Amino acid sequence: MSRFLLLTDQPDFEKVVQLAIRGSLPGNLQRIPAAAVQLAPQELLARSLGEPTDVLMFGPDVSRTAALDLATAMDLLHPDISVVLTAPADSELIMSAMRAGIRDIAEPGSEPEQLRLLLERNCLTTESRRRKSGEGNIERRRGRVIAVMSPKGGVGKTTVATNLAVGLSKFAPMGVVILDLDLQFGDVASALNLEPEHTITDAVFGAAAQDSMVLKAYLSVGESGVYALCGPKNPADADLISAEQVAILVSQLAAEFQYVVLDTAPGLGEHLLAALEMATDAVWVCGMDVPSIRGMNNGLVVLRELQLVPEGRHVVLNFADRRAGLSVQDVELSIGLPIDAVIPVSRSVSLSTNKGVPLLAEKSRGPAWRNLDKFARRFDPASKDALRKSAHRREVLQ
Repeated sequence: MSRFLLLTDQPDFEKVVQLAIRGSLPGNLQRIPAAAVQLAPQELLARSLGEPTDVLMFGPDVSRTAALDLATAMDLLHPDISVVLTAPADSELIMSAMRAGIRDIAEPGSEPEQLRLLLERNCLTTESRRRKSGEGNIERRRGRVIAVMSPKGGVGKTTVATNLAVGLSKFAPMGVVILDLDLQFGDVASALNLEPEHTITDAVFGAAAQDSMVLKAYLSVGESGVYALCGPKNPADADLISAEQVAILVSQLAAEFQYVVLDTAPGLGEHLLAALEMATDAVWVCGMDVPSIRGMNNGLVVLRELQLVPEGRHVVLNFADRRAGLSVQDVELSIGLPIDAVIPVSRSVSLSTNKGVPLLAEKSRGPAWRNLDKFARRFDPASKDALRKSAHRREVLQ
């Protein structure tokens, strides 16, 4: 994933760069104030959240002299990073830029398509330099991002997501965070019995959006040891949060935690699509009813067309009941995918939800508990199930 670091105070220029990247180049854009050009290279790169920086771009409002000075230092300390200057080009500037190690000069009025070609070229340069230096062979360790999703509401996504987070924390203590991406009516706070001081609204604005240490201070933590960033307290705040902010937030959390569980909103909104760009796994939650099955089929079709189906794919059949008139095999045939976990209708699940204590945090050992625990262990790198990525065992409703 390429990472673009933009120094500018001009929102309009940022939008043009965003258009150049969106849908064409992998990775996301992070903007920091133009005054950061006065920082030393290490201080500047410390503000880059998520993926390592591939392209550093100076906006048209950045001091040209300061930009050349910083580019010279970057070329000495981080020659793999491509530096792009935005300024009207003349022969004198071109010579100065070459001496400073700047790879490209963009005209201030460039169209998104022109910038896309320029940025793509610089990404390839960075990749080539890292490959030659051997850095490209070093695995960049990032957390596993698991999106729990369903086009239809009322199928128990939050129950599955919170129990999955608790189950993951058993073999990754203090290494799990759950993010409530149902920005209007999220229930993660009540499901974990939390009264958060800060929410996602606070996290995507201000200092937390620029500093991972501040972001971690905004997280809530329950008795289960799972960190949580809960949804807005006011449903109207959902309109203030952009898809780009969600992508940056997910990237920040993946850089800090071993597992990031996303409890998403019903449907296929822009926030979900942005999150899926960052996801390593998708957990589809399906009820044992025809509308839920049809919704899942339609959702899969759309995401396949958008090429947004993560490599890791898992299907949970929730509220399973023999009396529903459908079998597990019927559901598998309908969706064309194997079922990875069957969660039966259970009074214990309802009780745990009402108490705000996920079932896996309790001592119960009923069928629902066992199947939820078994499903969470699929994500344990040390488990045999996790090593057999392509193996799906047919589940049977007891």
